[in-house]
Amino acid sequence: MFELDMRSRKPIYEQLVDKLKELIINEILKADEQLPSVRTLAQELTINPNTIQKAYRELENQGFIYSIKGKGSFVNPNNQKKDTEKITSVKKDLEKLILEALYLGVPAKELIDLIQQLDASKGGGDSHD
Repeated sequence: MFELDMRSRKPIYEQLVDKLKELIINEILKADEQLPSVRTLAQELTINPNTIQKAYRELENQGFIYSIKGKGSFVNPNNQKKDTEKITSVKKDLEKLILEALYLGVPAKELIDLIQQLDASKGGGDSHD
């Protein structure tokens, strides 16, 4: 499904959360699609099942997935409203960071180039305005 960077300073569960969110946002994992079981994914990635469980719990708290006892975890089709709230929050955070970068002397062109590189690397181009 994907690989995790075991040398990264970022905790494994956070990497897992980010990867799964990316798959959900890019609709590689479709609404109501079942995620791999904790045990299966732990074996596949050779990591502790508790780490998978923690990532799934975080994704559920953020509204990206839902769980059904005895059945597993599934992609939440109802995350449109949460997406709008999250986008607003992210834009505010970005605004603060961009102002800080400009204050520190990072040229605006460099920031624009960075955004374009990131957009190209994720296969972007869709606008959500």
